[in-house]
Amino acid sequence: MTNEIYVEKNGYIATLVLNRPEKRNSLSRAMFQTILDKLEALRIDSSIKVLIVRGVNEVAFSSGADISEFLDVRYAANHAKAYNDLALKAIDALYKFPHPTIAMIQGLAIGGGLELANACDFRLATPKSKLGITAANIGIIYNLESTKRLMNIVGAAKAKEILYTANIFTAEEGKNIGLITALHEPEDIENATIQFANHLLSKSSVANAGIRKIIQAIVDGENEESEELSQMILDSFSSDDYNEGIQAFLNKRKPIFNK
Repeated sequence: MTNEIYVEKNGYIATLVLNRPEKRNSLSRAMFQTILDKLEALRIDSSIKVLIVRGVNEVAFSSGADISEFLDVRYAANHAKAYNDLALKAIDALYKFPHPTIAMIQGLAIGGGLELANACDFRLATPKSKLGITAANIGIIYNLESTKRLMNIVGAAKAKEILYTANIFTAEEGKNIGLITALHEPEDIENATIQFANHLLSKSSVANAGIRKIIQAIVDGENEESEELSQMILDSFSSDDYNEGIQAFLNKRKPIFNK
């Protein structure tokens, strides 16, 4: 159980690995708790500036929640609420992670697996990846938070199509509707994901963290800057990154930002 979710660190990049290949990385209730715990530890780790989420192998990112345990832990309203609250808390922790997040999708990203990927800023996949949300096949109403997240990515019409039909679709189709950021061949996706993460690292972490908060505020319905956001913007003009960026521009060189 303890190894079904683990974290690898490489410099400023952390990778959260779903490691239940025999179940195509289906997510148990216990795994949602572990994801929440791991994300909290990474959130307060000042050495981490980019997070990658992936499955342990090419078979699956995640095939979704583990339906085999539903009759025990997600049956009737009281059990369902406790399960749903935990799962949504884990997914929300990923959505609100303070630094850029990348889902590296190999194989299946279905149901709760795609829900987890949609909480990331970017979704890289292979042409062989399969996507879908199949709640309509088992009589579950998809939650508001994740439905809103899906709609923000693909629009209301496509979100309805994905949810009503419960169809499985290709990553290429996903890219065409804006769900997938980029496609890479299976043999290239790991290197492409690391290269993309390193490209993000080459930019100002002050700017990237702020961009994330600003975009999330807009997505969550804010139309005006809160006092907190306004102060964050003003503080950026006093940061070391701002000074380095200006000096690099004036001296016609690439900036080297502190991490």
